[in-house]
Amino acid sequence: MIDVAVLGATGYTALELVKILLRHPEVRITVATSRQEGQPPISTVHPSLVGRLEIPLEDLEPAEVVARASCVFSCLPHTASASVVPALLDAGATVIDFSADYRLDDAATYLEWYGLEHVDPSRLGQVAYGLPELFRPLLKDAALVANPGCYSTSAILPLAPLVKAGLIECDDIIIDSKSGVSGAGRSPKLMTHFPECNESMSAYNVGRHRHTPEIEQVIARHAGSRPEVIFTPQLAPMDRGILSTIYARPTRAVTEAEVAAVLHQAYDAERFVRVVDHLPATKDTVDTNFCDITVRVVRGRILLISCLDNLVKGAAGAAVQNFNCVFGLPETAGLL
Repeated sequence: MIDVAVLGATGYTALELVKILLRHPEVRITVATSRQEGQPPISTVHPSLVGRLEIPLEDLEPAEVVARASCVFSCLPHTASASVVPALLDAGATVIDFSADYRLDDAATYLEWYGLEHVDPSRLGQVAYGLPELFRPLLKDAALVANPGCYSTSAILPLAPLVKAGLIECDDIIIDSKSGVSGAGRSPKLMTHFPECNESMSAYNVGRHRHTPEIEQVIARHAGSRPEVIFTPQLAPMDRGILSTIYARPTRAVTEAEVAAVLHQAYDAERFVRVVDHLPATKDTVDTNFCDITVRVVRGRILLISCLDNLVKGAAGAAVQNFNCVFGLPETAGLL
């Protein structure tokens, strides 16, 4: 059994992670951290865990965490995660980081999009990016894995094979993504207050969403040059799920069958990416670690449609998939 810790265990993604780890045959959860006063059982914050996990929520130093867990899932927000990851690594832990702190390649880009100096800049560009379908060899025995952003996963998975095949112009990519309200986190916000978001759709962070540079940097690894992406996220009145519609200009005349064949070649051997003929819906992937992708060619444009559960393939499920890759376990362990 591998002893694991969950840092920042009170949020939605942490709860989803715990539920997956509880059914993982090779995992024992030994630590859950939070700044909750009085060290209450985790089940007081997440009642669905009553009778399933009753360990206390503790406020621990990194050395105390590593003394009781060999792998740490950090569900802390950006900047907070990077402030503890170096100490965790120095103490010998493997870390799967949910934050954006290690996704980007350089400190200047991090400063531009997050408005803060990175506290651990020397690691940027050296960390394994946690999309096994694209970077599996880099994950084996990795000490630190940067879990991808949920929107980023929904865009990168359909785009990467086509970029690699030279089928689309990288300077003209438009991504329109709709996400369930859980993607905004558990902390109360006006935009996620029920009377504000129910029966309503709204765009937000247009042109400045922080997943934009992540998408561009990862796609660039397959294109050889930095692409230009227009990314518009939208809040949908549902609990969970992401549906992304991606518009790309082909480098030459293509058919749907030709584009679909490239996607099938890339993903037919992958357990958690399904290339489908129908138009996928978010309910097709809810509570699963699947990403469903389809393609249409309309008036000379390639339209890619993908959907996934933002809390699973977009967060906790991806983290466990990465964990399995790092430790040489079956990639589906705990996920099917």
